[in-house]
Amino acid sequence: MWPAGSGSRFRGGKKPVPGPGELLVKVRATTVNRTDCAMRAAKPFLWRFFTGLVRPARMPVLGTEFAGEVVAVGTGVGSYKAGDEVFGYNDGRSGAHAQFLTVRESGTLAALPEGLTYEEAAPGTEGAHYALSMIRGAGVRAGHDVLVYGATGAIGSAAVQLLKHHGAWVTAVCGPHHLDLVRGLGADKVVDHTSTDFTADERRYDAVLDAVGKSTFGRCRKLLKPRGVYVAADVGPFWQNLLLAAAGPLLGGRRVKFPLPRHGAEMARQLKELLESGAFRPVIDRHYPLDEITDAHRYVETGRKVGNVVIVVPPMPRRRDQPAEGRSRAQGGDGDPPALPTES
Repeated sequence: MWPAGSGSRFRGGKKPVPGPGELLVKVRATTVNRTDCAMRAAKPFLWRFFTGLVRPARMPVLGTEFAGEVVAVGTGVGSYKAGDEVFGYNDGRSGAHAQFLTVRESGTLAALPEGLTYEEAAPGTEGAHYALSMIRGAGVRAGHDVLVYGATGAIGSAAVQLLKHHGAWVTAVCGPHHLDLVRGLGADKVVDHTSTDFTADERRYDAVLDAVGKSTFGRCRKLLKPRGVYVAADVGPFWQNLLLAAAGPLLGGRRVKFPLPRHGAEMARQLKELLESGAFRPVIDRHYPLDEITDAHRYVETGRKVGNVVIVVPPMPRRRDQPAEGRSRAQGGDGDPPALPTES
């Protein structure tokens, strides 16, 4: 079954055939993230120029993150063979919300990290690679002071962990229900944005990372040191972050950067090493079977997602005592979900 993008409905289709330099992967786990929801809903309207003006004809199957098993390879593939377990990020092509997808050997693809399950590895790419891009774009080094706004999303929760791995001092801003979670990720200071104006902080920062794109340079400028950097995960109101980044030299010492993330096998290998070392582990909010992916989209669109929402492929029978909306690892759930059986 392949979930079609525009209405989150399912349709059948032929199993893809890997072309030269491609692998056919049997997907065992994927995710639903903000990008998937934005592409499905074509919001902002700009997405329609990439997916189709009326219907998502150019990208009928969503899903960028995946983990699974190689079942076939195309001509010229030398690094992988049938039976290999892999994970990766299929940006630009998507297609991971399916039982099978084709990926390029040269893409953001690596062997499944040692010690991780499919469900643990699948959410290990998108948030982390955006977070790494922001950290590198800001020029963060050991000893730097960094504030992360939106520390409980896929990007923010990865950023906190990766900043600590880089030796930075981290202030993390989040909601009241997740303060302990964010402390557990390694944040040196945690701020509840509902009770405290984080911009009133007297500490000055080498970088402010807006991991949810809900603040602005104007609001955060006073938090920055004289040559501090503001980096956002979104273009901002009226695309201002792109414009301010281009006008960097005119802004004086404090400036905006809008780095583009790196893609490719080297990035995937770096993420694999971080996952294996324990320097980064994706936060997982909920698990859904593939046939409940519509519910997963609805949940992500509430804005209450903490970390990542994982989709298990193929759909597994739901236990009688497990509610349809899935079990939560985050605040408000009833503990970790039960282990899901895998195919033999």
